[in-house]
Amino acid sequence: MNKKSNPHTIKRVIKTLYSFYPVLLPVTVVCILLSSAAAAVPDVFIKKVISIIEKWGETGDWAGAKTELVPTMLILVAIYVVALIMVYVYNQFMAVITQGFLSKMRKKMFDGMQNLPIKYFDTHKTGDIMSTYTNDIDTLRQLISQAIPSLLRAGAVVLSVFGVMLYYSIWMTLILVVGVIFMMYVSKKAGGGSAKYFIRQQKSLGKAEGFIQEMMNGQKIIKVFCHENAVKQDFDKINDELKNDSFRAHSYANSLGPVIMNIGNVLYVIMAVAGGLFYLLGIRNFALSFNPVFSLAIAVTFLNMTKQFTGNINQCSQQINAVVMALAGAERIFTLMDELPETDNGYVTLVNAEIDENGNITETDKHTGLWAWKHPHGDGTLTYTKLSGEVTLDGVDFEYEEGKPVLHNVTVYAKPGQKVAFVGATGAGKTTITNLINRFYDIADGKIRYDGINVNKIKKSDLRRSLGIVLQETNLFTGTVMDNIRYGKLDATDDECISAAKLVGADDFITRLPEGYETLIANNGANISQGQRQLIAIARAAVADPPVMILDEATSSIDTRTEAIVQRGMDSLMKGRTVFVIAHRLSTVKNSDVIMVMEQGRIIERGTHKELIEKKGKYYQLYTGAFELE
Repeated sequence: MNKKSNPHTIKRVIKTLYSFYPVLLPVTVVCILLSSAAAAVPDVFIKKVISIIEKWGETGDWAGAKTELVPTMLILVAIYVVALIMVYVYNQFMAVITQGFLSKMRKKMFDGMQNLPIKYFDTHKTGDIMSTYTNDIDTLRQLISQAIPSLLRAGAVVLSVFGVMLYYSIWMTLILVVGVIFMMYVSKKAGGGSAKYFIRQQKSLGKAEGFIQEMMNGQKIIKVFCHENAVKQDFDKINDELKNDSFRAHSYANSLGPVIMNIGNVLYVIMAVAGGLFYLLGIRNFALSFNPVFSLAIAVTFLNMTKQFTGNINQCSQQINAVVMALAGAERIFTLMDELPETDNGYVTLVNAEIDENGNITETDKHTGLWAWKHPHGDGTLTYTKLSGEVTLDGVDFEYEEGKPVLHNVTVYAKPGQKVAFVGATGAGKTTITNLINRFYDIADGKIRYDGINVNKIKKSDLRRSLGIVLQETNLFTGTVMDNIRYGKLDATDDECISAAKLVGADDFITRLPEGYETLIANNGANISQGQRQLIAIARAAVADPPVMILDEATSSIDTRTEAIVQRGMDSLMKGRTVFVIAHRLSTVKNSDVIMVMEQGRIIERGTHKELIEKKGKYYQLYTGAFELE
C-alpha cells in the first residue's frame, strides 16, 4: 500500500460504512458533533463568570451578581446534561454500527471468496487469507469504534474552541496557531515514520500466521522426521521480523504522545506569559468581539482553551497509529474483495427430465432420477439432450503458467458407462485432466465436450453437479458422519446416506463407531483412520448419484483388505456410469475399458490392460515392475 492509496482507501471504508447504515451513521455523527461542540461552551461561561465576579468585586453588588450568576450556572448544567445524553446515544449507536459493519464485511468477504477460482487458493497461503479475516478486520474495528469517533470529537472541539478564541483575541490565537503548526509538523514526522512499519507489521503478521497454520497441519511429518529444531529456527526468523517491524512502528508511535504533550505544556506557559503581558501592559485587544480591553477573564479563558486545543490535537495524533494500521488492513481486505470471481459464461443448464415412449424429452419440476441438458439457442428455441455421461477431450493443450505447458494434444473419448484410467509417473498430468473436465481451470486449446456439448457452454454449477469426485486428499467437515455423507447431496434422506455407505462398504465401520452415524467428526476427521475418512468421502460421492465419477487415487489410503471391500462397492457404484480413474496401484485399473498411459503431459499409449501388456511398452514396464514389487 502506498501513500497515494490512503485517501482512496479511507474514502472507500467510509463509503462502504455509509452504504450499510445510511440513516444511523449520519445520526451518530450529529450526536458526536453536538456532544463535542458542547465542550467549548464552558470556556465561554467561565469568562462570563469571571467577569461577573470582577464586577461584584468592583461594585460590591452581590444581589445583582447572584441574579446573573445563577441562570448562567443553570444553563451550563443543562448543556452538560444534553452533552451527556448525546455521548450515551452515540456510544450505543457506535456499538451497533461497528459490530454490524464487521459482520457485513466478513460476510461480503466470505461470499466473494466462494466465487473465486481454484487458482486463487493454489497461489495464496491459507494462513495469510485467515489473517485478513482476523487481524485486518480487527484493525477496522479499532478504526470505526475508536479512531473515527475520536477524530470527529477532537476535530469538533478544535474548531469550536478556535472560533471562540478568534472571538475573544486574534493576537492570542495567532500565538497558539504558531505553536500548533509546530506540533503538527512533529506529528507528521513521527506518524510518517511509523506508517510504513505498521504496514509491514500487518504483512509480517499474516506471514507468521500462515507459517503457524502450515506447521500445525504438518505436525505428524515434523515429528516423524525430527524436524522440530529446524521449524523453531524458521519460526524464530519470521517472529523476529514481526518483532522488529512492530518495535519500529510502536517506537515511533509511542514517542509521539509524550512529545506532543510536552510541546502543549510549553505552549501553555507561553500563552500564560503572553496573556499576562497583554493584561499588564494594557495592549489593545484585537478580536471579532470588538472588545478593546484585554481583560483578566480573557487571559484565564485562553489558558483553559489552550489546554483543550492542544489536548485534542494530541488526541488526534494518537489516532494516527490506528488509522495507519486500519488502512493497511483495509487495503488487504479490499484486495481480497476485488479479486476477480470465477468467470462463467455458460448458459446450458441441468434440469429434471421425463422421457416418453418415443424418446421425447420434457422438463419437469419433479425429481425423476433422469436428467437432461437444457440448451437455449439464439433463435429462442430450446433443445434437450439426455445426460448420459459421454465425455470427450479433443486436442487439449493446457498450461498453469504461460510458457510452461502441462498437457500437449490430449485426446480422450469416454463413452457412457466406460471406465477410463490414467496411469503414469507423478507430474505426468493425470490430475490436471480431471481438473479441466470440471473446469477448475480452462484449457488453452482444443475442445472438451460433455454429451456433445462444449463444456464452456455449460454453467459451471450444473456441470459440477453432474460429476462425482473423490480426491486423494480427503476433506471432512466439522459435523456428524451423516452430515459429511449428506454433503454430497444436501437434500438426501438418512436412508439414502446409509444406502450410499453400504454401497461402498463404509456402513460396517460406521455402525461400530461410538455414536454410529451421529458420531461427531472434528479437525478433518482426526478421530478416525485415514482409510475410514476415505470411505466416508467415497460414500459422499455415491449419495450424489452422478452419471460421471472422477476417482483421483480414491483408494490410495486404504489397506489391501479394505480396498477389496471398497472395490466391490466401487464396482457397484461405477456400474452404468462414466468413470475416470487416476491410480498408482495398477491392480485397481486392470478392469478398465481403456487405459491411458501418460508421460510429460502426453498420452503415449492407450488400450485395455491385455492390449497394453501385449505391446510390452511403458505400461508393461510399469505393471511388471509393480507386480514384482508386490
